[in-house]
Amino acid sequence: QVQLVESGGGLVQPGGSLRLSCAASGSIFSINAMGWYRQAPGKERELVASITSGGSTDYADSVKGRFTISRDIAKNTVWLQMNSLRPEDTAVYYCNSRLVARLGMAIRNYWGQGTQVTVSS
Repeated sequence: QVQLVESGGGLVQPGGSLRLSCAASGSIFSINAMGWYRQAPGKERELVASITSGGSTDYADSVKGRFTISRDIAKNTVWLQMNSLRPEDTAVYYCNSRLVARLGMAIRNYWGQGTQVTVSS
């Protein structure tokens, strides 16, 4: 059983900052990548940022220069530092991990329960 537990969402004014965290726990053999997706009302879920086990990062164009993803491999934890937040960043943010739960098993995607981020004055 693998669990992704997120924290750090909330309400912030435009221009403010939030830091999201996500910890993966349970039966984990190896993690290929971790990342954050978001879904706004009426829109499809989209990639915000991801980081591989080797440290390579990828960001949506809309957040480049404002958001930073980082991770602690030993703790199976990933963070998303969000600065200069805009109303259009309002969404439910989901943690994602591509991992192998046990030796010999296929790599799979796992998701957190989501955390609401609201940017409003």
